[in-house]
Amino acid sequence: MFSITVRDHIMIAHSFRGEVFGPAQKLHGATFVVDATFRRPELDADNIVVDIGLASGQLAEVLGELNYRNLDDEPSLAGINTSTEALAQIIADRLADRVRAGSLGAGARGLTGITVTLHESHIAWASYERTL
Repeated sequence: MFSITVRDHIMIAHSFRGEVFGPAQKLHGATFVVDATFRRPELDADNIVVDIGLASGQLAEVLGELNYRNLDDEPSLAGINTSTEALAQIIADRLADRVRAGSLGAGARGLTGITVTLHESHIAWASYERTL
């Protein structure tokens, strides 16, 4: 299996519902380093997994929809505890939509999976892996 990973970051504000979150139930900020890994079993006709420039650009656009926002105010996230794990899934699903729409180029049709990892710090991170 071949893979490439592109990296960016987001800065968000949000709060959580539920006693399990303790003080994080109050509005707080978070900065995440975001890795998006694209996988396929065979390289495309150009001998690549996917165009790194297109992958980086699409990740930046997806993150731009979340960056510098209070996620509690985002209609598309209403009622969702935007945990690190949930945000990894949201970002992966939005990238998958862009792959299907052709935004990562024709060669991206051969992709079989995406993994998105959000690094909260140097000691904690969460990932979501999905097939295409």
